[in-house]
Formats: sequence, C-alpha cells, structure tokens
Amino acid sequence: MVLKIIGCYAQTELGHGTFIRGLETTATYDPDTEEFVLHSPTLTSTKWWPGSLGRTCTHAMVVAKLITSGKCYGVHSFIVPVRDLNNHKPLPGITVGEIGPKLAGNCLDNGYLRFDHVRIPRNNMMMKHAKVSSDGTYIRPKSDKLGYGTMVFVRVIILQQAAMSLAAATTIAVRYSAIRHQSEMVEGEPEPQILDYEAQQCKLFPLVSATLGIFFAGLKMWDIYIDVYTRMQEGELGGMPELHALSSGLKALVTELASNGVEVCRLACGGHGYMKSSGFARIYGLLTAACTYEGENTVLLLQTARYLMKAYQEAKCGRPVQSSVSYLGLSEGENTYVYGHSLSDLVFLYQQATSRCALYCGKLYYYK
Repeated sequence: MVLKIIGCYAQTELGHGTFIRGLETTATYDPDTEEFVLHSPTLTSTKWWPGSLGRTCTHAMVVAKLITSGKCYGVHSFIVPVRDLNNHKPLPGITVGEIGPKLAGNCLDNGYLRFDHVRIPRNNMMMKHAKVSSDGTYIRPKSDKLGYGTMVFVRVIILQQAAMSLAAATTIAVRYSAIRHQSEMVEGEPEPQILDYEAQQCKLFPLVSATLGIFFAGLKMWDIYIDVYTRMQEGELGGMPELHALSSGLKALVTELASNGVEVCRLACGGHGYMKSSGFARIYGLLTAACTYEGENTVLLLQTARYLMKAYQEAKCGRPVQSSVSYLGLSEGENTYVYGHSLSDLVFLYQQATSRCALYCGKLYYYK
C-alpha cells in the first residue's frame, strides 16, 4: 500500500482551542470561481498542535469559519492540500512547520499552519450535513448537533487510552512492590516486600480498582456512542445532549484521575520511579496531555454541570429526563439513606449523594 495522501485534523488555533466558535481562520466562498478562499487573518488564527502536520501530512482537514454571500455561518470542515505530492514542499500560500519539543510524545510532529488566500474547490467542503450550492446559497443541516459526533468519538477513545495507561503504571508499581524488599521488621528476619506494607497497598490497590472502573466505563460509553450514532443516522437526535454531557464529564474525570494515579505509582517506586527507564515519564507525559486536548477539563466539567442543572430544572417541573439523570427528580424527603451492601444499594446511595448536590446547586443557581 502506497500512502500517497496523508492527512491531519487542523482545528485548534494559537488563540483558541476549546472555544470552537472563536476560531478565526476563514473560508470565504467565491461564486464566480466556485471556490473557497482559506485565510489566516491574524497571528492567533494560526493552526497550532495538529499531529503529523509538522513534517508528514500532505492534506489537512481544516476547521474554519464559513463565509458566503457576506454572512458568517460558523465553523465547518474543509479538505485543504498542504504539500506538493511530488516534492513534499508547501504549496503556494501555505506556511507550515513543526511547533517544537513537548513534555512527551516528541515522536509525533505536531505543527502549525497558516493560509494566505489559498483557494480550494467548492467540493472540498465536507457537505454531508451543511451544504453550499454553486451560487453560494447556504443549506442548513437538520441540526447543529450533527457535527458533534466526531468530537464525542475521540473522547470515548480517550477513556479507553486512559485505562490502558493507568493499567501500565499500576502494573509497573505493583510488580516493583512485589520484588522490592525494604526495612527489617524483626531483627534477624528477612526484609519484607514493600507490597506487604498497608501504606503501599493503600496507594496502589485503589488505583488497580480505578483502572478496571475506567476500562468498563469506556466500554459502556462506547455502547452508548454506537447507539446514539445509529439513531442519529435515522434522524433521531434526542440522545446527543446526554452523550455529550457523559463523554465530557467522564473525559475530564478519568484523565485527571489517571494522570494523578500515574504520579502516585511513580512515588510508590521511590527513587527508581524517577528513572526514565521506569516508563513513568512517557506514560505520564502522554496521559497528562489528555487533560487539555479534546477539551480542557475545567470547561468540560462546566458543560456537564450545565446539563445537570438543566436536567434538574426539567425534573423538578415534572418533565421527562434521560434515564441516566432520572434520580434528579427525587424530592428532598426521598433523599434518605438506605443501608445495604448490594450493588443496587451502592448505586442508590451514590444517586442520593449526587441528587443532594444537585438540589443544593440548583437552589443556588435558580433561586439566588
């Protein structure tokens, strides 16, 4: 197989990342030539961070503001040739290069990209949903939410990657703890494994459990994504807000938990954990990056919180909500403790705790 065309995804800019509506790169339609003109009007509109852009890719999927008939219709995606297929040099109007060393992942050539009135054919716009006709007429999609699918897909993948990274870190730390012997507990007796110390167990065993929890949460999110995506293809968009909230909240929670967990594992291995050969540096460097790419965690948590507040208000008004947040409809009188040790009892206890938090936040938000 000959990889003649190699692509990358160019969304994030020097000035804007999570706030997609703030992207500054423009794609202005010219009806006379039936072409889009890609342009980087400011320094902050420079595309920044796309993987494989620095040296490798020949084409880029560029996210830019669509302008036609003098009106801006928000961000859309366009396929833009970046380098000549014969000599791999940048095409006219293209400024492209590598952004430089990072904390980790330096085998990937993350790059920057600028456009100086670069023209592409009209058909290079991704027009599965929104369209621009040859005369410049903009045809709206059935729903603005249809473009969320790819973004949510990547967040689901991040959950699975976080589970694998934390699994690697806990495996290293537990194995090290099993073979490392330290301190003479009883004079004349062999030094015990450090894994026998309760302090070491308290550090590592919860992270083993967390790894399994993240792994199965990722599997569940994948099933939810496939279900919602299938229904989206049939025109049913009702599940999109819940999927967006779940994937946003879980991505933020899991990446922070996993990256902090890797650091705990490193510390649990003492000085040896600080060695590059331990593997922790690479794992941590790649995992901690996930706390900011595909949505900065604080922003994602706020998006999930906004969804919960909307669901809380709907539930309190007696309107139907998604099953995953139906517990928000519990009245304050129903929020009583139930003692038990079954899985269903534990789930209900967590629902009660979350419901009480939502009640408290809801009162502050809606009745301040």
